[in-house]
Amino acid sequence: MTYKLTVNGQPRTVDVDEDTPLLWVLRDELGLTGTKFGCGIAACGACTVHMDGQPLRSCSLPVSAVTGEITTIEAVTGTEAKALQDAWVRLDVPQCGYCQSGQLMSAVALLREIAKPTDSDIDLAMNGNICRCATYIRIRAAIHEAAKAIA
Repeated sequence: MTYKLTVNGQPRTVDVDEDTPLLWVLRDELGLTGTKFGCGIAACGACTVHMDGQPLRSCSLPVSAVTGEITTIEAVTGTEAKALQDAWVRLDVPQCGYCQSGQLMSAVALLREIAKPTDSDIDLAMNGNICRCATYIRIRAAIHEAAKAIA
């Protein structure tokens, strides 16, 4: 079937089966490889993208269920994204780096919703974003640092 999507602000048309996960449409059909495959069951967060600004797991969302504009790590912009990227680098958050696009997508959505998140806010928003290198303390610190930089 043919699907018309808006991805990173651009209209795109793909011809795929209706049950094809959005992740594979992004990676295989559109060449946007920043969104990663981790588990395939929406449990790890590596595949996090935004649909109309809200984070979601693209590995378990069939393309036929996409109802809004998709933003991937390749196009996430704005004050929150820049502040987070700077904090990520300053605090040496990534080790292997594999989960980072999903981590950043969830963190951007959090800071757009809550300007000064508490530890509990961060833990709730980042729940389900697994980091195999266990840099959770640095991720939390980077989110706090980014929030302060924005303010």
